[in-house]
Order: sequence, then C-alpha cells, then structure tokens
Amino acid sequence: MKTLDNIENLYFIGIGGIGMSALARYFNAQDMFVSGYDRTTSELTKKLEDEGIELNFTDSVDVIPKRVLENKENSLIVYTPAIPKDHRQFNYLKSEGFQVVKRAELLGMVTAQKYTLAVAGTHGKTTTTAILGHLLKETGAKVTAFLGGISEDIQSNLILQGDEVIVVEADEFDRSFLHLSPNLAAINSMDADHLDIYGDKGELEKTFRDFAARIDKKGKLYIKNGLPLDGVTIGINDESDYSAQHIRIEDGHYVFDLKTPSATLTDLRFNLPGKHNLLNAITALAMAIDFGSPTNDLARALYSFKGVKRRFTYKIKTDDLVLIDDYAHHPQEIDAVHQAVREMYPNKKNIAVFQPHLFSRTRDFAEEFASSLSKFDEILLLDIYPARELPLEGISSAWLLDKISNPEKALVSKQDLIERIRSSEAPIVVMMGAGDIGEEVEKVKMGLLNEA
Repeated sequence: MKTLDNIENLYFIGIGGIGMSALARYFNAQDMFVSGYDRTTSELTKKLEDEGIELNFTDSVDVIPKRVLENKENSLIVYTPAIPKDHRQFNYLKSEGFQVVKRAELLGMVTAQKYTLAVAGTHGKTTTTAILGHLLKETGAKVTAFLGGISEDIQSNLILQGDEVIVVEADEFDRSFLHLSPNLAAINSMDADHLDIYGDKGELEKTFRDFAARIDKKGKLYIKNGLPLDGVTIGINDESDYSAQHIRIEDGHYVFDLKTPSATLTDLRFNLPGKHNLLNAITALAMAIDFGSPTNDLARALYSFKGVKRRFTYKIKTDDLVLIDDYAHHPQEIDAVHQAVREMYPNKKNIAVFQPHLFSRTRDFAEEFASSLSKFDEILLLDIYPARELPLEGISSAWLLDKISNPEKALVSKQDLIERIRSSEAPIVVMMGAGDIGEEVEKVKMGLLNEA
C-alpha cells in the first residue's frame, strides 16, 4: 500500500471540492506544504487561501509551485475523478512520474493506521458523519472528522481535535469507499444511484457488500432496519437494536427516547426536522455509544448540533415566510424533504423549486422524480445542471415537467425565479438540488426579504 512516508508537499487538482478541501486543510494543519488547482474561485477556495494554501485557477503547468515541480520524490499529487481527461496539469505530472493518487486513495492512506468510524449510504451520510463527529468532539474524544458538507457548528468541513479516532464519510461514487478499512461503519441506504458508474442497482448493492466486508473483524456494521445486510439495526418505533421511541415535536424539534441493547436514554432533543434526519441521529448515537462516548454527555451534545449547510437549512424562518435550502438530488431525498415539510408545516401551502442534477440521473429516475415532486403543492423546475456530463438527446427539464402529474407546475429561468415565487404566495418555499441552485438561494432570500 502507498504511504505518506517522505511526503512534504501535496498538490490537489480540484482542491475546491468538498472532500478535497477537507484533506487539504488537514495536511495544511500538519505544517506540510499544500497547494492546488481549481477551475473557478468559490467561497471554499477563498477560505483555503485565507488559511495560507496556495491556489491557482489556470490549467497550465507554469503555475504549479516550483516547490512541487522540483521535488518529485517528496511531492504527492491528489486528484478528483471529476477533472477532464485532457487536463494539462494532471497529464504532465503523471507523465513526469510524480506519485499520483485519487482523493479516496489518500483518505485510505490517512485512516490506514487509525481507529476509523465510517458512514456510507446513498443518502444521509453527510449529515450522519457531521452528527457523529460533533458527538465525539463534544464528549471529549480526540477526533478528526472529514465531512462531506460544511458543519453549521464550526463553519468547516473538518473537525480537528486530535488523532485518537477518525470519522469519515464513505463515498460510493466511483467505488471510493473500497479504499477504507473501518473499525465501525454504517450503511444508511442502498437506493439505486450513480447508474452511470454501476450500470444497475444489483452492482451497486454488491459494492456496498464489498465495503461491509472491509470492516475490521472485531468491528461492527450499523444498518437501517430492512436493508439486506447483517448488522446492528437502526430504526424508529420498532424492535431495532437502536430505536427512537415516544417521539414528539416540541417547539419545532424532536424529543424522543433512545432504546439501546442495554438501556434507554430518555428525553433526547434533536433540532433537525424529518424522520430521515432522526434516523441519521440514531445511527450516529449508536456508533458514538459503541465507540465509548459517555452516555451522560450525549444528550447535551446532540441538542447542540446545528446541522449541515444545504441540508434542510433555514434561510428565512418567520411566522409568515419560510425559505429552506436542501441538497436533495435523488427522488428518495426529495421524498424525505417533503415528509419533513409536511410534518413541520402541515397546514401551509408549499412551493418546491428543483434543479435536476445530471442528464443521466434525470433520465434514469424520471418517473420517480415526477412522483416525488408531484407531492408538493406547487413545483418549479430549473434547467438541468450538467456537472460532468454532456447533454443527452431528448432529456430536459421540460421533458421531466411533462411527467409531473400535479398541474401546478412550471419551467422557470433563473432570471424569472424570484418573481415567480412571489406570485405563488406560498409561505413555505423549498429549493432543492446539487448544482448551482445553492447560489440562487441567496438571491431568492434577498429578493423575498426586500419585498417583505
């Protein structure tokens, strides 16, 4: 296995990505020389530069730091699979014999000799990882946590509080999580996704089983009750090993009891809405308890968790108007957001703004998207965000719109979005998607507040 012995310099190609930037921050904190390339500037890249990391935004070999180019033996090149095949910097460094690894390989190298808790699943892994990292930090563990989102508690995607234990998000995209060998691991869900990588759901499920087989023989696997795997079960109001019971809503948050294999923790309070988030919290609590976190401190730690950016994030929350921002980009995730909205605001009209992510995902799950979106009172669709893909003939937001059964629907441009939302007069506005819709949320927020 590749190691980090003798490595003094790390150069990240695609450093602005959420997973890449967390690793860059980690090595920067170890006083190593960290630099990198990204296509465009962003809030994340600006923060990396503020932390002293040298960045460039031109795909040219000339802008790579000389410290990297002149020290081949002591430099490691890290890249994300999202970069194009004709990337000049990447191809030059590879052809010159530099040691080149994917982000997932580097994460495997970092965790190889450490006690590791990993969270996998097609949905929920970012929030669960963030809750777990927060629980361990707040109950005194010396923890490093690599998060797939920005924690609202620390405004970062990296928790650095020692190296007794590492918490990681185990990503199924490109089979990345097969570079990990965790001590404790969770699988929240195995719904079909990334079919451009896997081909079919059966191959995806096989890869999750391969990941489960990589868990340390003395370790444990935690699974959502009902998944076709053997492990410690997680559930709500059922006979799972860890189960939330006597659930109620008080002042906009959940209050519940947690039944564990050995005891019951009563009156836990949790601020994130939605049964999917409650399952995420139970998974994190189960892993923290088995790691050895003092149960007397877990209730306080859970209640103090504020959430992850773009995971049911309230941008406006008043009696008359609510604006929610969510990363949901899969039908199951849209269903989870809808359940949370209906539970929290049962008697108020809602409008959903959705930006489909990837032409292939839109094609593969068109019927499911249409069914999930139709549950909202009103639906607005933005054009498909292509990300890494070229357009597919016949696949468009207009094509998806035709499949939505709810007649209260429309295709809308970004330019017309604020006015269209205003004309709806729905007090609950939900904006969903994994593309650049997050940038539009801020514009909508300002537009709605200025009107008010």
